[in-house]
Amino acid sequence: QAGMPRTLSASDMVTPGSFGPPPTESTDGEQTGQPLLKGAPSSASLDTLIQHLVPTPDYYPEKAYIFTFLLSSRLFIEPRELLARVCHLCIEQQQLDKPVLDKARVRKFGPKLLQLLAEWTETFPRDFQEEAAIGHMKDVVGRIAPCDEAYRKRMHQLLQLHKKLAALGQGPEGLVGADKPSLQDKPPASIHRELLGVCNDPYTLAQQLTHVELERLRHIGPEEFVQAFVNKDPLSSTQPCFSDKTNNLEAYVKWFNRLCYLVATEICMPAKKKQRAQVIEFFIDVARECFNIGNFNSLMAIISGMNMSPVSRLKKTWAKVKTAKFFILEHQMDPTGNFCNYRTALRGAAHRSLTAHSSREKIVIPFFSLLIKDIYFLNEGCANRLPNGNVNFEKFLELAKQVGEFITWKQVECPFEQDPSITHYLHTAPIFSEDGLYLASYESESPENQTEKERWKSLRSSILGKT
Repeated sequence: QAGMPRTLSASDMVTPGSFGPPPTESTDGEQTGQPLLKGAPSSASLDTLIQHLVPTPDYYPEKAYIFTFLLSSRLFIEPRELLARVCHLCIEQQQLDKPVLDKARVRKFGPKLLQLLAEWTETFPRDFQEEAAIGHMKDVVGRIAPCDEAYRKRMHQLLQLHKKLAALGQGPEGLVGADKPSLQDKPPASIHRELLGVCNDPYTLAQQLTHVELERLRHIGPEEFVQAFVNKDPLSSTQPCFSDKTNNLEAYVKWFNRLCYLVATEICMPAKKKQRAQVIEFFIDVARECFNIGNFNSLMAIISGMNMSPVSRLKKTWAKVKTAKFFILEHQMDPTGNFCNYRTALRGAAHRSLTAHSSREKIVIPFFSLLIKDIYFLNEGCANRLPNGNVNFEKFLELAKQVGEFITWKQVECPFEQDPSITHYLHTAPIFSEDGLYLASYESESPENQTEKERWKSLRSSILGKT
């Protein structure tokens, strides 16, 4: 497996470093061979791992550990319950329930506690959406506030920041609803504008697609990856389980599907094969530009749309297309060898991102369904607990590595200015259902065999009311 690239923010999250001595003794039976973070066992009891998270006047957990544990602990314990336990341990160990506090000790401990709360609220703001969680935070900070009023002020700043970040996590207004596919069987009315009428420059469209992708990625919280598998139906295949805790993840998957259908619709709609060929060539150029930018998600959606049966069966249309460029792109995204070619290209883009001087070179938008699948197989392929009941911390580190890299990529500022007329079209243009696509395809190029003829007849009757 290729080594993960290192960036400041990602390495803070995933690079093993000085784990620091845990404040308490390790429980018996915990492996200490091959530490993954200095001093961290490859497995440990949940209690020990929670203890590693709790700061003291002389100890603060490493950033990599905080991210790793907060991300994956939700496989075992609800975040609000974890926060309650951390706060309880702080109160107990620092004797914050005593009528008289050791002020010198609290002044060493206070900043560390607030730093932990700051990292937690910044990375996982949704963990603080319930009043109970904010209550635990106010309680523990309230106990140290008499030693320094700045502690309470800092907590209020965190709560303000949390509100902002939690709002971001809700997704932009109407984003989730925007992708309820407005699938249509009949060709849209003649007022329907074609994409080429809105934007006929492949570079511009690739940039606007990148704008949409980055805007949507920004709203996905790292915890959504783990949450999607917490309540998974054991009988389902490799599908994550979407819930209200993973709505941004779900909206992003729906956007990919919408783009596939939009590409197929735009190709199947024109009546003349010359125009259809022109639309195909346009999308090939858009896909190539997406590849150059590092936008692999839009690239894959475009290729998938062109490979849908109603499009691929248009042999007379494809005969007019210069397909060499298309085959090169298809080869890049070939699923053979577990998407070996794509993974090489992704590592190249990730490497470019690390050494980039401009935000344009920093863009890495992974093929998202494959990223979810990788995380799914990591989750399914490794046990959360070992036979002795310990938590498999090694698995947590690998999970944090994959999700931490994604966080780095989603934070890139989009260097391209948004063109609202184009992005509006991408989100709202009517698209055909699968039946609608087949009907348009048969109307464009007649059925070639008996099966197609029967299907065409049935679709004409059910959709157009013709016999």
